[in-house]
Amino acid sequence: MNDASLPPASPSALAPPSAADLDAALREALAPTRLEVIDESAAHAGHSGANGLGRGTHFRVRIASPRFEGRTRVAKHRLVYDALRFFIDQGVHAIAVETL
Repeated sequence: MNDASLPPASPSALAPPSAADLDAALREALAPTRLEVIDESAAHAGHSGANGLGRGTHFRVRIASPRFEGRTRVAKHRLVYDALRFFIDQGVHAIAVETL
């Protein structure tokens, strides 16, 4: 049996994402001119959505991108969330977005 025939791992079986993982996805999708991704999970230990590891569940994103030109704040945030959908589906609980 080869790896291609195995079902994909469930999100709970995957390691929690890192700030670098989210950074890479945002760079690929939005070509930002400024980007800072901060894992704030440790500050949310014991809160809803925390995974007990102190990482990979709560992030802050500060981002500027030419793709934001002429868009409303809601539309800018939607672009960010769309770029991070894979991680949200994996269990990232909170993403605080600051568009610059």
